[in-house]
Amino acid sequence: MPEHNTTTVPLSPAPLMQLATGFWSFKTFAASIELGLYDLLAQHQGCTVEEVAKALDLRHRPADLLLAACASLDLLDKQADRYLNSPLADQYLVTTRPGYFGGFVRFCDQREYPAWHRVTEALRTDRPVTWDPATQDSVFSAEDPVMLELFWEAMHSISVSTARTLGEVYDFGTHLRLLDVGGGSGAFPVELAKRYKHLSASVYDLPHACRVAEKKIEAAGLQNVVNTLEGDFLRDDTLPLGYDAILLSLILHDWDEPTGRALLRKCRAALPSDGVLLICELLLNDERTGPPSAALMGMNMLVESSGGKNYSGAEYTAWLSEAGFAHTEIVPLDAAGANAVIVARPA
Repeated sequence: MPEHNTTTVPLSPAPLMQLATGFWSFKTFAASIELGLYDLLAQHQGCTVEEVAKALDLRHRPADLLLAACASLDLLDKQADRYLNSPLADQYLVTTRPGYFGGFVRFCDQREYPAWHRVTEALRTDRPVTWDPATQDSVFSAEDPVMLELFWEAMHSISVSTARTLGEVYDFGTHLRLLDVGGGSGAFPVELAKRYKHLSASVYDLPHACRVAEKKIEAAGLQNVVNTLEGDFLRDDTLPLGYDAILLSLILHDWDEPTGRALLRKCRAALPSDGVLLICELLLNDERTGPPSAALMGMNMLVESSGGKNYSGAEYTAWLSEAGFAHTEIVPLDAAGANAVIVARPA
């Protein structure tokens, strides 16, 4: 009989150490954003520790530690004695870049991180800890003005890159008019209209969200291509008509299953027979065991919402079938805000 190697590799607590200290990486990252490190390095095309310390009003030791930590996180490169932004940081962490991601980091630092200190409370009560459902209709209906601005900048940060990726993997060439339901800052219509010159689009959202979108649309010079429509997709009986493509991006995970199913039925009623519904989300696998990006976003929905959670592709497929969609395809995405787009066509 052949001998089998029964030796087992001993378990190590190293993965647990990584989990336990994950906040070290985030808070280092957030501090570097708050201090303006990446703008400084971009402006001077790299700096020494001494130059960073002087410019950011830090002593030598904390400046040295911050730079070493950011380099270890692949946010900085080092040439001789000078630190420079890595290609990733140069593209996404300099405030003047069109894909600036710092808004999302600031929002997580100032809003999400403190709230997550109460995650056990959210687990025990099944209630959000960032707002009070007894006094607000939803997390989106009323906010501190400063936090509201942070929220929209955060959503815009992740939506811009996600919209660009969507435009690469799905061909909007046959569509003429796009309705972005709950479109927020208008990142998706703006980016898609830039790529597909024939496409016109509307952002359909609450009035205060439309004001944000109008500023972004004007800044992009697309007022004649992209507009806003004020409405409430939860309370309105119907969605606007006349669109051959409807987009739900980063929307369905905010709500419970009955709300999501009802919204899909409204989408079906608003679409022509040759139309398409696109759902961009962080999808769980069908076993609901991952990936972490989707599963942990679900935990964030526990902290932030009264019924939201992340769903699997199988769950969405079942909802779509019930709502009157027969042809469903799940297309993978590699984006900040979504790992897939579900393409659904009416039965």
